[in-house]
Amino acid sequence: MYQKKLKDDIRCPLEYGLGIFGEKWNSRIICVLAEMGTLRYSEIRSEMSNITDAVLASTLKTLIANDIVQRKSYDEIPPRVEYALTEKGETVIPILQSICHWSSKFYKQDANEEMTHCQKCDYCP
Repeated sequence: MYQKKLKDDIRCPLEYGLGIFGEKWNSRIICVLAEMGTLRYSEIRSEMSNITDAVLASTLKTLIANDIVQRKSYDEIPPRVEYALTEKGETVIPILQSICHWSSKFYKQDANEEMTHCQKCDYCP
């Protein structure tokens, strides 16, 4: 497994939080799992658009390492692996909802085009 050469220099809780759900794909994966529950890798992949397998695998590993997503493997043939939000991961949902509500208020003021909603996020107004 890849190991960073330098430790993250996180100096406040806000930086920690933004690192957890502020990355491009993290919040989308969290929203998909919150909306649809426990999913297999291929199901997550089919719900996401414009994400490569390498990025999805890497992002899932990061979310697992941060105890946001849990990975459960079953001793079956063929092997089956499922992903779901942890209890800690579920506590991120209200934060993402708040960000979505805030963004929907002000995004239209700053953009020339109508805001399009995330296809898998029912949290936005």
